[in-house]
Amino acid sequence: MRILHTMLRVGNLEKSVQFYTEILGMKELRRKEYPEGKFTLAFLGYGDESKNTVLELTHNWGEENYILGDGFGHIAIEVDDVYQACETMKKHGGKIIRDAGPMNAGTTIIAFLEDPDGYQIELIGSTH
Repeated sequence: MRILHTMLRVGNLEKSVQFYTEILGMKELRRKEYPEGKFTLAFLGYGDESKNTVLELTHNWGEENYILGDGFGHIAIEVDDVYQACETMKKHGGKIIRDAGPMNAGTTIIAFLEDPDGYQIELIGSTH
């Protein structure tokens, strides 16, 4: 068994795809429209779906905003250098909501940014 994907509902698919590809460096792997259901799915990730967990962005036509709720936490992405990643992401329009630095009560370097829908993305420094 393995985790295949995580699904997020997004209000503006193109804006979200742009964020995840241009700011976080993912690739759009596939996209399919479902006219009868009035939704579009876009799958993004850092590698082929057969070997990597990916992100499914679901755009329900006509929906522009979602209530994020308090049960969802964040998506975590490993980067080589959190400080450099934050600078690069800021230059590309990324919204950093917690600057790079040691985590509370620990030494791991982390940062947080927000996607266009308000979902939080944690950047964690590489341990290898």
